[in-house]
Amino acid sequence: MSDEKLSVSKIMKGTAIDHIPAGRGYLVQKILKIDPKARAVIIANVDSRQYGKKDLIKIEGKFLTPKEVNIISLIAPNATINKIENSEVVEKAEVKFPDVIEEVLKCPNLSCITNLENEPIVTKFIKVGNNSVQCYYCDSLLKYGEIVDNLKL
Repeated sequence: MSDEKLSVSKIMKGTAIDHIPAGRGYLVQKILKIDPKARAVIIANVDSRQYGKKDLIKIEGKFLTPKEVNIISLIAPNATINKIENSEVVEKAEVKFPDVIEEVLKCPNLSCITNLENEPIVTKFIKVGNNSVQCYYCDSLLKYGEIVDNLKL
């Protein structure tokens, strides 16, 4: 098995998301709402010298917005976004944990106004320090490790 190589065709124009923690590629796909008809591939559990194992996503014909790039940091804090044109990487960007996160997380406080069915309020979290976010409405804290469990998918 160690002599085998993984072969995935290059994309002409689009995005490659590298250094996704192993097993989280599908979460990245869900949170980005990648069109099921899009030409995209998730490569799971690829060997990585730096991380041991990692996932990788290639999306033909789609470039990520700055908001999408930052949202990826919630799931893959060390991800690298590669913009590809003519099958060549023309730009690399590292994700940055956003200062404000809207719509993507659900508040863990069941009494929070964002969890009431008759209140159409978008969730909003503010970055607090390096490892947690706080609900804008009820001040509930989410540690970085709890974010994946509170994603709205």
